[in-house]
Amino acid sequence: MKHLILGAVASIALATAALAEEMKMAVTTSFHNSGLAEILLPEIKKDLGLDVQLLVVGTGQAIRLGEAGDVDAILVHSKTAEEKFLAGGNGTHRREIMYNDFVFIGPKADEAGVTDAADAAGALQKIAEAEAAFVSRGDDSGTHKKELGLWKAAELDPGAFGEWYRAVGAGMGAALNTASGMNAYIMSDRASWLNFGNKGDLALLFAGDPVLFNQYAYIPVNPEKHGHVKHDLAVQLEDWLVSDKARELINGYQINGETLFVFNAE
Repeated sequence: MKHLILGAVASIALATAALAEEMKMAVTTSFHNSGLAEILLPEIKKDLGLDVQLLVVGTGQAIRLGEAGDVDAILVHSKTAEEKFLAGGNGTHRREIMYNDFVFIGPKADEAGVTDAADAAGALQKIAEAEAAFVSRGDDSGTHKKELGLWKAAELDPGAFGEWYRAVGAGMGAALNTASGMNAYIMSDRASWLNFGNKGDLALLFAGDPVLFNQYAYIPVNPEKHGHVKHDLAVQLEDWLVSDKARELINGYQINGETLFVFNAE
């Protein structure tokens, strides 16, 4: 009898596991590298019975996956690209979830004098004037788009730079690894930097300019354009991401006493 009961319990457990629904969400490498996904996903599964499969890419690629209907939702951080995605009828709406900021990382010796800059444009101008080694994501990600916009605001053209400017075409973690190996400057989101384990001789040198604000937004893929997408699950996930529980988990996520994200969903 005992074996029969144990067998029945095991069968129920297997059946329950089989009932867990699945959806796909494209997320940025910066979000994934922060470690926050490892906090949120188990709670989402526990509360909703939902397995969220992450496709970890840059914002540009995440948007292309959404346009192709290869995912059910995207979580990205480039408002201009997001609005273009919506204008093309690819998403139902844009919901802001949380934010952090971009920061400039570089050698502790700071030969370019970035720590003395008055603003982000000034920091980039100092790097360019010194022709100090600089690593760019170069991958059409939200971070890369932001970096290019900042160079433009500083009236500088990366296309005219010399070998000191290295576009690596990689995610945030890989780009930080390259910068660490080269002892180079790099722009990172704060969360990825705080969770990065191979800092070497690099340090956070500049932050605080309002233009470095970094908003993350959630967009369900439009089921009218891609009938196969799991829109009902995407809506369930959105409801969870703007809940009080998500607020508590996001605001409470820290590394070495520093908060990585601030929840601002409305």
